[in-house]
Formats: sequence, structure tokens, C-alpha cells
Amino acid sequence: MPGKLYAVLGRRHGRIVYGLSTRVSLFPGKLYAVLGRRHGRIVYGDVTQGSVTFTVQAYLPVVESFSFAPEIRKSTSGLASPQLVFSHWEVINIDPYWEPRTEEEYLHFGDKADTENRARKYMDSVRKRKGLPVQDKLVAHAEKQRTVKRNK
Repeated sequence: MPGKLYAVLGRRHGRIVYGLSTRVSLFPGKLYAVLGRRHGRIVYGDVTQGSVTFTVQAYLPVVESFSFAPEIRKSTSGLASPQLVFSHWEVINIDPYWEPRTEEEYLHFGDKADTENRARKYMDSVRKRKGLPVQDKLVAHAEKQRTVKRNK
């Protein structure tokens, strides 16, 4: 039965669902760069009435939110204070198993598709954490790791 279930699910192009968190910060300077690096989307930004604080609300994938607070504090010299609150679930509209197959795709995207597949990266990180097999190379450049000299 499990084999048939995997066969049926394997026919469709899978999509990954990931959680999004809302972040509230009080210093916009370098916040935008950190959110951009971690695939965040800014939803709202406004200055609080009667003060100099700037509040930013953004959606950030939960997978990307690990060690977000230390990074944002480091980049803003401690002026930003993120608040981690789960917001909702969202589907990544990228096929985690996509690889260029046709001649046109090879010409347009290249052999490795030039960019990292975020859905594949998220899926592989969960598989590694759970101890499941991942399609990574164990040895990237075997000829560079070989020692020619013999120690006596």
C-alpha cells in the first residue's frame, strides 16, 4: 500500500508548504537587507506617532528565521528588536524536483539552473534533520582531497 501511495503522489508536481512569521522591528536601516537575504516580504512600515520609532511588519519563512534575532541585532548594532510571532502557512510555488530537461531549458537555465531551488533546499534540510537520505554529493572534488605525499 505505501508503494502505491508514493506512486500516486509522485505523478503530481509536489509543492512544499511553509510557515510564515510576522516580524516587528524598530529600526529600518539594515533590516531590509537582512530580510531580503532571508526571502522575507515587507507588509507594513510606519513611524509611530509622537516618537522616533519605526515599526516594520514583514513575513519571513520560519525555516529562514533561525538565528534571525542575533543577525538583525548585530547588523543594526542592537537598535532593532524583532518579535517572533507565527502568522500563517503559505505554499512555495516552486517544484522541489525540477531540473532542466529540454534543450531550451538547458540553453536558458544552464546545467545547474544557475540559482538554488529554495523548495529543494528546505526539503533537504528537513530530511537531514530527520536522518533521511538526501541527494547530496559526499565528496565534491575527490581529486583535490587526495594527498600525494606519503608521510614516513
